[in-house]
Amino acid sequence: MSDAEKYRATDMSSRAMLAQLVAFPTVSRNSNLELIVFIRDYLAQHGVKAELFYNAERNKASLFATIGPTDRAGIALSGHTDVVPVDGQAWTVDPFQLLERDGRLYGRGTADMKGFIASVLAAVPGFTRAQLKQPVHLAFSYDEEIGCLGVRPMLAELAKRPIKPRLCLIGEPTELKPVLGHKGKLAMRCCVKGAACHSAYAPYGVNAIEYAARMIGKLGDIGAELAQPALHDARFDPPYSTVQTGVIKGGRALNIVPAECEFDFEVRALPGYDAGEVVSALQTFATDELLPRMQAVKPDTGIAFEELSAYPGLVTPQDSDAAKLLGWLSGSTDFGTVAYGTEGGLYMQSGIPSIVCGPGSMDQGHKPDEFVSVAQLEGCDAMLARLTQHLENAST
Repeated sequence: MSDAEKYRATDMSSRAMLAQLVAFPTVSRNSNLELIVFIRDYLAQHGVKAELFYNAERNKASLFATIGPTDRAGIALSGHTDVVPVDGQAWTVDPFQLLERDGRLYGRGTADMKGFIASVLAAVPGFTRAQLKQPVHLAFSYDEEIGCLGVRPMLAELAKRPIKPRLCLIGEPTELKPVLGHKGKLAMRCCVKGAACHSAYAPYGVNAIEYAARMIGKLGDIGAELAQPALHDARFDPPYSTVQTGVIKGGRALNIVPAECEFDFEVRALPGYDAGEVVSALQTFATDELLPRMQAVKPDTGIAFEELSAYPGLVTPQDSDAAKLLGWLSGSTDFGTVAYGTEGGLYMQSGIPSIVCGPGSMDQGHKPDEFVSVAQLEGCDAMLARLTQHLENAST
């Protein structure tokens, strides 16, 4: 029996839908196509046509669908289908089988962020039955967890169209609190090429680890400068741009001067701050201070930088139409920010104002025994019901 036959056009609760979504192990290193095909077929059963946007290998896809009039802008509901790995985590339940216990729904992705997608899909029958004056768009991406990769081809295509969504609601877990901003991120890799020799003759080699350590120390100095009170933005926690080194690799044996070392670092930048300034400062330090010393010993040594991923920050004005709608949908105008990133900055760059609000808490995201509470899922269902009401009453 196909998914289309199994999940015929009848209403499905958000909890039942979440059980289906969690069962797809869409860790970023895996394909998400089975999940996307499931969603496509589910939408088709409700008379909704979906477009797929594939990656180059065609083993992953984002999905975009519109319910309601196609000649008007409407509101996009955005979620990512990929989840982080469970490897090495001490789960006490099966991460890919939904389990309800004490008012909580356990499983990988329940909070981040299949809970929101489940509520959106459970709302589809209501969307299709309503007389929408403005459309609702569904936008589900891949590989958000490894750099917001999957949403980019979809946004590039939407940018070519005469009509695109007038705003986007990103359903990342905020405990259904209204969020208007987050920091941007730039992830970089620095590769140091030294020169090996026997450790007894260390001065005749170029120790790649030691030079990498000097640059990591420089990053610490840059981070301290960014933390100065004059650069703070009290809307964020922490209230300044941050720099941190997360991975370092190098060396073969203690008695060999290491010829290679690489380290990965990231900048979490306040909106308006160019994270590239950190990289430029580090490159200048490497070129002016370190390379002359290295190449005085061995001319073919060097330092190279590689961008791993990047996405922009997000700040949506509190007096904007998007913020006003979010205040009404969430029942609160106590607008906040989040420390983690979302695809919202990329939507904003594409000319689509963005807001963030979804069920669950990121305190549970990426952890073993991840969960979303039943109350939060029901609260999201209610928020989407209010959205349906808004789209029914919206001016044309």
